[in-house]
Order: sequence, then C-alpha cells, then structure tokens
Amino acid sequence: MAGDKSEGGEVPLLYSEGNVAARVALEREVRGWSTTELAERVTRAGVKMNQTAVWRIENGTPRRRINLDEALAFARVFELPLEELMSPPLEGLDIDSRRLVQEAVEAFYEARDARDRLHHAVVAIADHIKAHPDSSRAIHEQCLRLMGDERDARTLSNDIEDGGHY
Repeated sequence: MAGDKSEGGEVPLLYSEGNVAARVALEREVRGWSTTELAERVTRAGVKMNQTAVWRIENGTPRRRINLDEALAFARVFELPLEELMSPPLEGLDIDSRRLVQEAVEAFYEARDARDRLHHAVVAIADHIKAHPDSSRAIHEQCLRLMGDERDARTLSNDIEDGGHY
C-alpha cells in the first residue's frame, strides 16, 4: 500500500503534498517567476498568499502544508489539472526541457486560437460576399492592399472563396 515501508525505505505516494510542493517549485521555475510573483498570482486567483508562504511550501523544514483551496489556486495559476499538479515531476526532464515544452505548448494553443479566429473571419467575409456579390472584387483588392504580398493575399482570397480556412 502507498506510504507503507518496503525494504527499509518508504514507498512514494503517487499523489502527495510533497509532490505538489515539488511541482509548485518546478512550475514556478519553468515560467521564470519569483516566489513573490507566484504569491501575487495565487492571490489574484482568489487565495491570499505571500512570498514567505510560497518559500516555505517549496523549501521549509518542515514544509508548509498546502490546503485544498491553495492546491486548486496553484492548479489554476499554472493552468494544470489538479491531478497533474499532484503527480510527481517527470524523470528525465530538466528545467530547460520543461521550458522548451512549455513554450511549445503555449505556441500550439496560440496558433490554434489564431486559426480559429482566422476561420471565423473568413467565414464572415464569405457570408458577406454571398449577401453582397458585387463586393467580391473590392474585398480581394483590399486583402492585397493590406497584406502587401500577392501570394498571401491570393491564399486568403482562395480561403474566402472556399468559405472557410480549415
């Protein structure tokens, strides 16, 4: 059973307060935040916390306990499911690797959101052209004028004619 002694050592818990403390430190470092900045973010998320509390959670002897509200606030601030925050950090991922993965994940979501925004804008223009067919040529000329690159403007115009970006 988790937490029982085995062969003279303690069996690590899959989910534990110690894991949360380790993840708090790791996630804070990956994002390049100070303990003060993390405390401010947790406070803005609805749970009052100061820099000393963050330091004691990460480094204290004994370690400062984390209540459920604080764990939920940390999960919200780090944009992680609570279960992930409670899980032990992955072995073999150093801080640089974590930062690179974090950057890629953020870029992925930004690109996805941008694709969705582009799709909605293209659909709106296509619907406008259907309602006002005489505006088609001027809209395509405006695309070229704003974009400056004929190939990119043609690609956007084709998406508009097709009725969507996807």
